[in-house]
Amino acid sequence: MYVRHLRKGEVAHEGVGTSFWFWPASAALSQVPLDDREQPLLFRARTADFQEVTVQATVNYRVTDPALAATRIDFGINPNTGAWNSVPLETLGGLLTELAQQPAVERLATMTMREALAGGLAPVREVIAQALAGDNRLSERGISVSDIRVVGIRTDPEVERAMQTETREQVQQEADRATYERRAIAVERERAIAENELQSKIELARREEELVTQQGQNDRQRATEQAAADAIASESQAAQRRLSAATEADAARLLGDAEAEVTRLLGEAEGAAETARYSAYHEVDTSVLLALAAQELAKHLPRVDHVTITPDLLTSLVGGLTGAFGQPVPAVGES
Repeated sequence: MYVRHLRKGEVAHEGVGTSFWFWPASAALSQVPLDDREQPLLFRARTADFQEVTVQATVNYRVTDPALAATRIDFGINPNTGAWNSVPLETLGGLLTELAQQPAVERLATMTMREALAGGLAPVREVIAQALAGDNRLSERGISVSDIRVVGIRTDPEVERAMQTETREQVQQEADRATYERRAIAVERERAIAENELQSKIELARREEELVTQQGQNDRQRATEQAAADAIASESQAAQRRLSAATEADAARLLGDAEAEVTRLLGEAEGAAETARYSAYHEVDTSVLLALAAQELAKHLPRVDHVTITPDLLTSLVGGLTGAFGQPVPAVGES
């Protein structure tokens, strides 16, 4: 504390932590705190959209010139009790509140309630700091501001709940939108997958159709080639059969011609032989001819163990033999 002792209007003692003797009946004592003090601020303001908000802030200050402060603010104490005769700190706090409230109220009047609640702390703190730093009323009282903090800007609970509801709705809408987007993306991906599968099936079907078509063409080509081969084979077989038939016919004709020629030659040979034989018979005696005839007859007769020759049979036989040679048949019994 800074202590100041006045006696008969003159300064008898002063200083920080000074101790001295004084006569209470004639002494005027003042005691000024020199430590850092915090002054809480709480005031209401109106925004640009005519909404009431409450500003909560804290100002840190200290007395830098206690002798000057003691002359401008009543820091006098009772010599008997040591208590302040008034409330100097409250007076100083009221002064700080008034000096800080005016620029804050003016600044909030240019902002909407949503802007003040969302981002009004820094602008309000800045205007309060500028106002207190350049205010002559503080410097004339030996007061220096070291720090300013704006703790919060609040509005009525109902309005806050309403705004929170709106914010919650927006957040919920954003969440729903994100959910819908995820679902849409999932559906789109599923659709893309389904389209890919469908395209794959279509491509597979098209290739299968091409395969079936190619197989059909191959089968037709094979059938055509087989039919051509069969036709060629049939024509070849027919030609072979025709050639074989012609060959067989030629062979048969040649064989027939040969056989006919052989037959002719044999006939001619036999005829020549018969002719020669018959010519030879003309020169042979009749008895010889009979013997030859009998010999030829014996060659053609079956084996006979016993032969009975009757006159009639012998006559007929001899008649036949002689008749063949143009001779008269003698009667049986003739010599």
